[in-house]
Amino acid sequence: MKKNSNLMCVCEGAIMIALAIVLSFLKFEIWPNGGSVDLVMIPILVFAFRRGGTWGIGAGLVFGTIKCIISGGVSYGWQSILLDYSIAYAAVGVAGFFGNRPVLGTIVAGAARFFVHVLSGVFVWGWMPDEFFGMIMTNLWGYSCIYNLTYVLPNTVIAVAAIAMLYKKTKLITRISG
Repeated sequence: MKKNSNLMCVCEGAIMIALAIVLSFLKFEIWPNGGSVDLVMIPILVFAFRRGGTWGIGAGLVFGTIKCIISGGVSYGWQSILLDYSIAYAAVGVAGFFGNRPVLGTIVAGAARFFVHVLSGVFVWGWMPDEFFGMIMTNLWGYSCIYNLTYVLPNTVIAVAAIAMLYKKTKLITRISG
């Protein structure tokens, strides 16, 4: 029975990853060097809530890697691919550890993704303009936080709204044991 359950998880994960890939092409691009508002977190979150954090992290990792390859990901070397795509979307999967608290899990997932993007901005990209949004930039950490917040925050707000609605109106976000 366990083998069948694992097969169901893999199949469901593949479907959610495929849905997230399709959604990655429907985006509002904010910055030329990466950062867009889209719906890709939602299928990964739904899967994570249904199957748990470990499966969610795995699906996010696979999705992030594929997303970079097929949807024209912007990267600055392999380190950027790893942080800005693979690990950032794997971090979304941590929502699954919040099983029956999907709104909190989604917020934590958005914060975890944001944290990974900020680290990439500081340690991989390591660049900032002299001025951003009319502010003089003197601190790389501050710039990375502001830059990444411009797209991670809207994505997280959209995901929170969608997950809250799905949780309240459907049984889609119900933990499946096994």
